[in-house]
Amino acid sequence: MLSAEEDVKEARAKLFPSLSFSTTHQGGYRPFADDGGTYEDKGTYSGDYGLNASWTVWDGNANRNTLKLQKIVGQQEQLQLEESINSIQEQILQLYVQILYVAEAVEVDRQILDISRQNAARGEEMYKVGSLSRADLSQLEAQVATDEYNLVNMQGQLEDYKQQMKYLLRLDHDVVFDLAVPSSTDGQALAAVPSVSEVLDSALAVRPEIRNALLGVESGNVSIDIAKAGRMPTVSLSGGIGTNTMSGTGTAWGSQMKGNFNGSLGVTLSIPIFDNRATKTSVNKAEIALQQSKAEVDDAKAQLALTIQGYWINATTNQERFKAAGVSVSSAQDSYELLSEQFSLGLKNIVELTTAKTTLLNAQQSRLESKYTAILYLKLLDFYKGETLDMI
Repeated sequence: MLSAEEDVKEARAKLFPSLSFSTTHQGGYRPFADDGGTYEDKGTYSGDYGLNASWTVWDGNANRNTLKLQKIVGQQEQLQLEESINSIQEQILQLYVQILYVAEAVEVDRQILDISRQNAARGEEMYKVGSLSRADLSQLEAQVATDEYNLVNMQGQLEDYKQQMKYLLRLDHDVVFDLAVPSSTDGQALAAVPSVSEVLDSALAVRPEIRNALLGVESGNVSIDIAKAGRMPTVSLSGGIGTNTMSGTGTAWGSQMKGNFNGSLGVTLSIPIFDNRATKTSVNKAEIALQQSKAEVDDAKAQLALTIQGYWINATTNQERFKAAGVSVSSAQDSYELLSEQFSLGLKNIVELTTAKTTLLNAQQSRLESKYTAILYLKLLDFYKGETLDMI
């Protein structure tokens, strides 16, 4: 950004005349001078002083087009910065949704652990009265240990994701950091999914990668104009004022400065006739670059459409999965509670109880996964429409 601004300032400055001051001082020695003079007469000193200006009046409009090109380059750098910011925002969104998913998964694992502990406590009572074998009780106790491990592991994942978020936000290691968690996210997962055409139309107008590609075409057209300027005449003005002094003339320095004062003004017309194909090559290369820029616009639009289509498919698919998973969780919960009661009455064995609990856990995990995946892609669709990312 700052570099591009300097390039624009330089290109603008070239529209104006340049001015320079020069001075030359020279000493000489004439050992065989036949003037009958002293030693000092054999040594000479001269000085020249000049103030010179030049101005390119017309160069095929190359200087103005160069200024225009540098402004486009500055706009492209700004858009590239926006692309980077968008990428970081998407990373933050993905990581935040992952944190929400793991945070809720921790609660699910905690509930499963509570169920396992209740089963183990119930099994202990059944073992004491002789209605459960020692081997079955050991299985229940082993399940408690497994669920404790799963809970600790999931809690570790949650802390790891929070540290990743902390790094992504460039927070110091000693900063106390935590994330706000929405009280309910089910409604977000079931929000209306915008149509692909609606999102794409908005994205084509606001996404920086598309605007950057279009500026590439504009830049290509200006580059062609700059290259074609090599075929045009160049008109420039030059002028200067100066004076000089020399020792040994018998005239005072001040008088010489005044008496030798002179000025000049000139105009130069340069007409290119044969430049060894340099201009033609530059024009052809600029036209090739323009065609590449146009192809990049088509590629950028196609990639954007493909990305949005993928987001839409993931959003709609996971919404339906989330709805179906809700039914599965409810069914698995009812089934487990029934089997748990039957197990207490000795009507079901430990294998059936464990299977029912595993089915419940899998259903809950599927529900969480589909819910937060739907939320992620719904938020991404909104973001590509130009809306601000907001989870709470």
